[in-house]
Amino acid sequence: MRRLASWRDANRVDIPATGASGARPTVAVATPGSTPGLTEVQQDPFTTMANDRHVSLSNCCGESKSPYVRSHIDNPTAWQLWSPETLQLAKRTNRLLFVSIGYSACHWCHVMAHESFDDPRIAQLLNENFIPIKIDREERPDIDRQYMDFLQATSGGGGWPLNVFVTPELEPVFGGTYWPGPKSERAQMGGSFEQILIKVAQMWRDQEDRIRSSGKQIATQLKEFAQEGTLGTRTDGRTSEGEDGLELDLLDEAYQHYKGRFDEKYGGFGGAPKFPTPVHLKALLRFGSHNQTVRDIVGDDEIGHSRHMTIKTLECMAKGGIRDQIGHGFARYSVTRDWSLPHFEKMLYDNAQLLPLFLDAYHVTKSDLMLEMVHDVAKYLTEKPMQSDLGGFHASEDADSEPTAKDDHKKEGAFYVWSMDEFKEILSEEEAKVCSKYWNVLPEGNVERRFDHQGEMVGKNTLCVSYEVSELAEELGMGAEDVKRLIESGRSKLLDYRDKNRPRPALDDKIVTAWNGLAIGGLARCSAALSTVAPEQSKAYLEAAHRAVTCMKNNLFDETNSTLRRVYREGPGQTHGFADDYAFLISGLIDLYEATFDSQWLEFAERLQKTQIALFWDEAKFGFFSTPADQPDILVRTKDAMDNAEPSTNGVSAQNLFRLSSLFNDETYQKMAKRTVKAFEVEIGQHPGLFSGMMSSVVSSHLGMKGLMIVGEGDAAEAALRKVYENVKPNYTVLRVGGGANSDWLRSCNDLLKNVDGSKQMVQLCEGTSCKLLEAKDVDGLFQE
Repeated sequence: MRRLASWRDANRVDIPATGASGARPTVAVATPGSTPGLTEVQQDPFTTMANDRHVSLSNCCGESKSPYVRSHIDNPTAWQLWSPETLQLAKRTNRLLFVSIGYSACHWCHVMAHESFDDPRIAQLLNENFIPIKIDREERPDIDRQYMDFLQATSGGGGWPLNVFVTPELEPVFGGTYWPGPKSERAQMGGSFEQILIKVAQMWRDQEDRIRSSGKQIATQLKEFAQEGTLGTRTDGRTSEGEDGLELDLLDEAYQHYKGRFDEKYGGFGGAPKFPTPVHLKALLRFGSHNQTVRDIVGDDEIGHSRHMTIKTLECMAKGGIRDQIGHGFARYSVTRDWSLPHFEKMLYDNAQLLPLFLDAYHVTKSDLMLEMVHDVAKYLTEKPMQSDLGGFHASEDADSEPTAKDDHKKEGAFYVWSMDEFKEILSEEEAKVCSKYWNVLPEGNVERRFDHQGEMVGKNTLCVSYEVSELAEELGMGAEDVKRLIESGRSKLLDYRDKNRPRPALDDKIVTAWNGLAIGGLARCSAALSTVAPEQSKAYLEAAHRAVTCMKNNLFDETNSTLRRVYREGPGQTHGFADDYAFLISGLIDLYEATFDSQWLEFAERLQKTQIALFWDEAKFGFFSTPADQPDILVRTKDAMDNAEPSTNGVSAQNLFRLSSLFNDETYQKMAKRTVKAFEVEIGQHPGLFSGMMSSVVSSHLGMKGLMIVGEGDAAEAALRKVYENVKPNYTVLRVGGGANSDWLRSCNDLLKNVDGSKQMVQLCEGTSCKLLEAKDVDGLFQE
């Protein structure tokens, strides 16, 4: 584990400020939503504090393909791009770099851009004393991570915009998130961005040696504490092969971790702000779908409560303001504990993970609400604006937009919030009566002032389901079907009004390889699972997944060397793919194979897997680095195994290797999968709840994978396919020969399949070195043992 907390106080980077009394208070690193504790800082007594090595900078944002970076093109701040030329410029002029990292859908990034980077005084200070660099974190997650690690280590918090002062050698010395601009009311509380710039520039001018020394110490300690995936080794540096390592009891410990944090009233974990955390919910929901050995260890009551925590959370989210109740899709997180007030940005990676999670929940509960959410999220992904004309999925939609086409000032959530007057204007009297109660729309608005920092939602309402239809019908003395009809007609009218009268939030139309891999996998699984209950939608979801893979192959994959690019926008980006790009796309391709039994997708996955191993595998201590070995512009080469908003690279990679080992009958991949898990055994053993994505691989390391082979056509084969698509099945793979499957490539690389007669029906379940044939009557017991 990265021991961030223990480092915080010992390595705090302070900027001394001389007040009128001669005292020397300090500036602490800013935490999200706060300002540093700088007090009584004098205004600078000179116009500029620039280094003697003068350089005239101009804004270079127009040279970037990133919508986020380009949105700063009109700033007077002379933004540079992160490039070898810019880094060399910092060395040549001996200036600190001011590195500002954000993303298009980030509300506070836009606030700081307006308050500070558009301000002439701030621009002057930045341009004359620093090399200001603007970075899209979605293009360069490696740079974002190394400086976010620094911020978390020194402040205990993090977030975006991420702003860091960095030496010409790329060593961070001081950082924070949002700092208020000169005209902001928040600046009156002290610690404004202007004051910080003045003091940092003065310190670099007067005490450069001290700052450089501090930066070197920080860089050294970042390397020391970025030890994920290097501790589970023997003294000779090689991971032990013959020891069991992690025990299955870890699953119960992970359950206890979330049990202690579960919000029984509103679902989710902890208080506000509250995030969906789909990777953790997925693990909790799947505990009961493992075999009897695992269920005995976790316990029946614990499995029941794990499912309860997941379903409760998903139900509350589905009814909350975090869901777009008029359109489709989910926002990134909720500002409030009850999911009522979101930060309104919608991210591809969130919705792509929620899609298969709602599908798992539907399999477990057969709930109409869970099925409705499957279709809701799938429609969001596969319709405009999220799916591009190229077939790939766009990155995100912004939180802010103009309330009407006549407005020129954007407001947070303007596209999604409503007033009671609008309900009365748009809806019939009967619809307004029913819909306002159903979604808790109040004349005075339902957003508490303490959460409305900008004062932009006075009199506005987020839409949250406040009644079951039957309860509302009883209260209003109406029939349930009539209430349901009025809600649906009201929703349709509100959607039509919104589409015609409100400008849609800005779209970040980058196509990010990793996130597309998540979406491909979710859509493929949904297509297969819903092929009988919703055939038209199933076909549309599969077609969307096919189009996305085609986009990846045509625009982000290099056939000559089997490598990926990170993003596509106006052509492939310059940044090469990271380990997560390979891991997530490989996972999606395996899902697509199991939905279609077309082995061309496994062939593509196999090519990518070989490249991922060649570029990112740690041959000494195992596991996958996030970045390739030859990358020159990062301080620390780290491994990622803890799950956050996205699943961890090594968690997904380990599961990919186990799945491919089963499908290909390949012991080498199985050994690499086990070594990946074992590389993180110390960290997982200490905090299993932070490694939810590794739990299935911990089980596979002990109990192996189960492989289901379905051959030919007949009652048993059809029954087996239905079982496959109707159940949650962790640690299983499914392959098919015959029955219309395109299995030629798979049969060529799996010796066990070469002599299988695809015209003769057979269902076979293999585990370890033993296999058994299943009759039609045996198929009913699949996934229930």
